[in-house]
Amino acid sequence: MTDLSRTEQRNPRSMALDRMSTVDLLALINAEDRTVPLAVAAVLPQLADAVDMAVAALSGGCRIHYVGAGTSGRIAVLDAAELIPTFGVSPDRVVAHIAGGVPALTRPSEAAEDDEAAGGAVAAFAAGEVVVGVTASGRTPYVRGALIAARAAGAGTVLISANPASPLAPLADVHVAPDTGPEVLTGSTRMKAGTAQKLILNAFSTATMVRLGRTYSNLMTDMLAANAKLRDRRLRILVEATGADEEACRRALTEAGGDAKVAVVTLIAGTTADQARQALAETSGHVHAALTSLNGHHA
Repeated sequence: MTDLSRTEQRNPRSMALDRMSTVDLLALINAEDRTVPLAVAAVLPQLADAVDMAVAALSGGCRIHYVGAGTSGRIAVLDAAELIPTFGVSPDRVVAHIAGGVPALTRPSEAAEDDEAAGGAVAAFAAGEVVVGVTASGRTPYVRGALIAARAAGAGTVLISANPASPLAPLADVHVAPDTGPEVLTGSTRMKAGTAQKLILNAFSTATMVRLGRTYSNLMTDMLAANAKLRDRRLRILVEATGADEEACRRALTEAGGDAKVAVVTLIAGTTADQARQALAETSGHVHAALTSLNGHHA
């Protein structure tokens, strides 16, 4: 038997798990969950390095790939999917690959995680891209295959695990490894390790999008307004961002062809939609920079 990673060890605080009252059981799970953000906080410098890699890749026209199996793969798919409506990201820019393919999202395909060759063949990786392997144990063969293929293609590599001693770490340019310790239920990494992965991927992708200029202040100016609720939110964002009334914001949105970012610039800088669009194009979509370039306005 190989040495157990931290995620596979027994938790001494939960040995009486099956004899606890319901409220005590829940209290124990909650107490363990509260340790996760602290573990994530300890690896923020490594996460920052990963974000900088992703920003360089996407701003250079390259892709980000998430690769994972089981719980890790499902969390990765969720994060990638939500970037599309939240930040208006094209589906082919941040792509998630899960062992076993789409069916594994709802019907676990545990054997697929052992297929290293399949991991290496998930995509035609290219130099300049970033491949993010997500594996709680830090051992998954499917992820190993992807990281090896990424290295061979000249792509950057990131490993997100809950095992600081991961044997896959040498394959990663950056290893983000919060030590979440043994699970309440031994080996059930959908719990603390999975929570850590959710926190890390949310932070990774959100910080990347902010650095790419896909927000203005803390507002989602690049979101896709695909239903009534989101169209209302887009209007509220314009009001919040500019201080203009709703009617003025509606007019600006119409003139901007529904592009909230263009509307923000026209309302704050007092320019036409075409001028705003040009300024945004010249500043890679960064609203503050566009406003500064148009009449020296500092927002």
